[in-house]
Amino acid sequence: MRMSKKILVTGSSGLIGSEVVDYFCRDGWEVHGVDNNLRADFFGPGGDTRWNQRRLQGIHKNFTHHELDIRNRADVLKCLESLRPGAVVHTAAQPSHDLAASRPFDDFDVNAGGTLNLLEATRRHAPEAVFVHMSTNKVYGDRPNSIRLKELATRWDYDDAAYASGIREDFPIDQSKHSLFGASKVAADVMVQEYGRYFGLKCCALRGGCLTGPNHSGVELHGFLSYLIKCNLEGRTYKVYGYKGKQVRDNIHSLDVARFIHAFVENPRCGEVYNIGGGRGNSCSILEAFERAAALSGQKMSFEYVDKNREGDHICYISDLAKMRAHFPSWDLTKSLDDIFREIHDASRQRA
Repeated sequence: MRMSKKILVTGSSGLIGSEVVDYFCRDGWEVHGVDNNLRADFFGPGGDTRWNQRRLQGIHKNFTHHELDIRNRADVLKCLESLRPGAVVHTAAQPSHDLAASRPFDDFDVNAGGTLNLLEATRRHAPEAVFVHMSTNKVYGDRPNSIRLKELATRWDYDDAAYASGIREDFPIDQSKHSLFGASKVAADVMVQEYGRYFGLKCCALRGGCLTGPNHSGVELHGFLSYLIKCNLEGRTYKVYGYKGKQVRDNIHSLDVARFIHAFVENPRCGEVYNIGGGRGNSCSILEAFERAAALSGQKMSFEYVDKNREGDHICYISDLAKMRAHFPSWDLTKSLDDIFREIHDASRQRA
């Protein structure tokens, strides 16, 4: 039976959600987006994503926006019963370590409860649908910090040959400090796997590295590169929290995430997990990001160093992409680190 070319995207005004909406609209799908701009409540005006919602509604006639809170179980069940999509891409989340600590119920209700609502609604009303969940590398907690490291001039790096290509999906996820955000995302991640293994739902959890791109509404508490470049362009002071500013992230463009999601929707598996990031080639430290941002804008980076790292923060995190490439050999990264910086810089200038 051929899959219905109808897709439901949660968090459709956010970075990954809007990229998925755009991608599948251009591919001729009937696309339904769920978003209630909770990000503005979490992060204030800087996190507001209504501009992105309006942008998508303006350019895609095959996109329908639904004002829905995924914490509302009855509404989620009703939505899935009405739409019965061929695929569900779940990108909605509370994404900040720090905010989770001050709003633990909201964090868990969105990240864990909202995911369960969507999984069960899909199982009841669209059991043949493919379910893709945007998880996070924070499910590994701070355990990656136990890998032996070496300090280089501008970054930390792994000093263990076993991690030369990065962290694999079999890396342990428990008995470490996650932050409450990481813990709520673990609950969601494991639940997605369970719906695949126990119920046979075609689904996966994508454990994202630093997901980024030009449509990110970056704020200090979430959105590393977007916020950093915005600070540089506006001459604002960027706060560096610990690790000498040498902490490393691997950056993947939202388009390459959407492309992988499409590949999985076309050839799904049950209960899989993938570490989706930029790999070693797209990795950079905060200090290295400062240099790249300054080279593009011609403005020196203003920053303040805080000698205290964020709780549960990674010193060095690089995704091993081998499993993704093995399962989906037609997929690979198409956006380099240079591309990513340039696109965010140009988009930030246009929106200023």
